[in-house]
Amino acid sequence: MAGEAQRRSNWPLALTLLVALSGLVVLWFYDWRNGVLIFAGAVGLAGLLRAGLSDRAAGLLHVRGRAFDTTFLFLTAAAIAVLGLIVPN
Repeated sequence: MAGEAQRRSNWPLALTLLVALSGLVVLWFYDWRNGVLIFAGAVGLAGLLRAGLSDRAAGLLHVRGRAFDTTFLFLTAAAIAVLGLIVPN
């Protein structure tokens, strides 16, 4: 029973990692800029999930307090997106 509850609480991290992995695949095989933007979207998705879910439901996305986690994730997503957009080809 505890194992099932623990697996359920890890779905936000698994979803985030799946999107991040797809961004890395796009980055490696297709277009680096689109891959970086997808990766930034994955970090932003992690921020949205952390902001919207309770501490227990957020699972491994819960590191510090909700305000710190969401702020850090959103700032990191914005920094990755900005760098992906301003770096020249």
